[in-house]
Amino acid sequence: MIAMARKRKRKQGGSHRSHSGLSDGVKQSIFAICLIALAVFFLLSFFDLSGTIGLAADGMLAKLFGWDRWLFSLILVVISWHILFPSRGIFSWINYLGIALFFIAFNGLLNLFLLDDVFTISDLAVAGGYIGMLVSELLVSVLGFWGSFVVVFAGLCIAIILVFDLSLQNVLTVPAHFAQLGQFMRKSKEQDDQVLYADDQSNEEDAEDQDDSEEFEEKKKKPVFDHPDDKEQESVMTSKQRRKVEIPLELLQEHGSDGKSGDIDRNQEIIRRTFENFGIDVEMVGVRVGPTVTQYALRPAEGVKLSRIVALHNDLALALAAHPIRIEAPIPGRSLVGIEVPNIKVGQVCLRELIDSDVFKHRKTNFTAPLGKDVSGTVNAVAVDKAPHMLVAGATGSGKSVCLNTIILSLLYQNGPDDLKLIMVDPKRVEMGVYAGIPHLLIPPITKVEEAINALKWAVREMERRLDHLAKQGTRDIDAYNAKCKDRMPKIVIIIDELADLMSQNKRDVEAVIVRISQMARAAGIHLVLATQRPSVDVITGLIKANIPTRIAFAVASQVDSKTILDQAGAEKLLGRGDMLLTTPQISKPKRLQGAFVSDDEIERVVSFLKKQGEPDYNHQITEDTRTGGTAFSADDSDSMLEEAIEIVIESGKASTSYLQRRLKIGYSRAARMIDLMEQLGVVSEGNGAKPRDVLVSQWPIHDDEPEDSYEKKHDNDSRSDQDDNKVIDDEATDEQQENENTEIDDDDDDDDDDDDDDDDDDDDDDDDDDDDDQVSCENLILSHNRLQKS
Repeated sequence: MIAMARKRKRKQGGSHRSHSGLSDGVKQSIFAICLIALAVFFLLSFFDLSGTIGLAADGMLAKLFGWDRWLFSLILVVISWHILFPSRGIFSWINYLGIALFFIAFNGLLNLFLLDDVFTISDLAVAGGYIGMLVSELLVSVLGFWGSFVVVFAGLCIAIILVFDLSLQNVLTVPAHFAQLGQFMRKSKEQDDQVLYADDQSNEEDAEDQDDSEEFEEKKKKPVFDHPDDKEQESVMTSKQRRKVEIPLELLQEHGSDGKSGDIDRNQEIIRRTFENFGIDVEMVGVRVGPTVTQYALRPAEGVKLSRIVALHNDLALALAAHPIRIEAPIPGRSLVGIEVPNIKVGQVCLRELIDSDVFKHRKTNFTAPLGKDVSGTVNAVAVDKAPHMLVAGATGSGKSVCLNTIILSLLYQNGPDDLKLIMVDPKRVEMGVYAGIPHLLIPPITKVEEAINALKWAVREMERRLDHLAKQGTRDIDAYNAKCKDRMPKIVIIIDELADLMSQNKRDVEAVIVRISQMARAAGIHLVLATQRPSVDVITGLIKANIPTRIAFAVASQVDSKTILDQAGAEKLLGRGDMLLTTPQISKPKRLQGAFVSDDEIERVVSFLKKQGEPDYNHQITEDTRTGGTAFSADDSDSMLEEAIEIVIESGKASTSYLQRRLKIGYSRAARMIDLMEQLGVVSEGNGAKPRDVLVSQWPIHDDEPEDSYEKKHDNDSRSDQDDNKVIDDEATDEQQENENTEIDDDDDDDDDDDDDDDDDDDDDDDDDDDDDQVSCENLILSHNRLQKS
């Protein structure tokens, strides 16, 4: 009983100590407060405001650091901030090294110029202290005064670069930026003066200008065709190079976990014995343990067909009690066969360890996307600008969205807003919304299909503008242009999270625009990253696959889906959760990788950091519907055919899609689009089920040989004569009166035309006579016919 009481007492005492102990956060807060208080105390001591203890402390600091001892208080404040918020630390160990070097170099410089062989306490207090004396004496004894000055000054410059993370190029361009700022201020002042002067005169002319504008709007007619040459061309999107803010790696998870393969020796023996049972002699060569699978390499005996080995994958899965088994026969670059067996525990690959890897540090372009690790643990990356487009496909939950986040974050870590612009399309409204507000976006994440199609059409127009601009500058691609010109063109990456949703809404336009971009946009710096969870042939069409050679396949349900993505089987044997097959133009066979995992917290931390660096400059015209007589990619070749189609419809008096197909020898889609355009132009009536459309005009009003002004005048005279006809016909009582009134209308129009001939030019006379002969008589017959039907 006594022993049990003692044990109970010890347990109670231990639990009491555990409850009374301080957490790490409380300890850090207390330590940080002490450092801040000490910094304030030292700063007050510098101004002799902290009594005798402060005076003694200031004297000690003066002996050690000299005149710049007050900076020691600021360093203590920075250290306390780093203790309180380690993940938001504004200083790294490189910056602290720069601060220490700055103290040493600056104190040495003070001693060189302020002291002359006098080393009293008062002299040290106004110079560099003992630290400065040690540095200056040591250097002067070896290098002399001016040699010591060069070394100390160089150390001071290096310290400033380390502290503020600057480059020498940025420092040298500071005077030029100040000169540009002064010039901009002078120009803005002159413009303000001009605006003030112009405002005084504008008030007097507002009423007169308003009347003129109203009259102009009444006369102005909307053209039937809106040619791109008649529009004001948008300028090519460029930006001046600014300093990119480095995103700290501390915002990402530090490292993941390794995979566990199980008993390697036992599995090797099982594989060897299984092949032996089927009459195949193999030699086990080596083992490579990856995050997801372990690859057992074997060398078959001479004369053994690889097809016999591949056919035994189900028997190997049964013997190893592991599913699925993937056989790589042969391993690329080696005369071996690889048996990939799933690990007992799947390892986790984090984005931070990929960015910290040597493969990423020695990259050749800043558009490198590290995707994951292969079976040997080697980091594999893809250059997005060299790909030049990517297709990501797989079943639901296989890791597509995480792969997209990996690509996006890796691009953000390498490029600032002046080098990279993003257009994100997320019809699912799930993944891309978190990136709203970062300065790299051209437009907020798009969720509507119509806006996504408009954005893709804008990308086509931007591609054409860029290609024209590159041709004028005599450069081959965007990289050569940015190296040559001061105004840089940012590269644009368009990310579509669900391609199947866009294709289901408007397959014709979406496919055509994607094919156009994928064929021509590489030199213009526009790249596509397409993702879909429905890898079927109606979504991933042959044209899309032909122009997007870089493809990533995640786990799929069937071999047919794998062949749709990769043109070969293999993806149906993946394990999911980031297990992928990568194929590029440089890889002959798909390579198996374990993709990096990026959590929502990591994304939110990076996005919050980027939002603090600046506001996005959105261009809302990207998602606006700019209709130019059809789609942006077929306006040039459909205008001439449309005019011919209208003439055929008017001549024959009937309009149908099949009729245009036979007469013009075109496809159904194009003929249907022409019928829709005729309906918009008022040439034919609206569709009414199975009934044929009515032809509403008797002639095509556009003639290439007539000037635009005469056409507008003719249109005005037609409308004026129509109003007179309607007014007269409303007063008709019988058919005889209608005929008499028609005769009177002709006489009145002739009289009006004669009066206009006295004031107008000869060209107007010809237009009015043509209207009387053709338009009025035709309209009178139609109106009379309608009147008879009503009566």
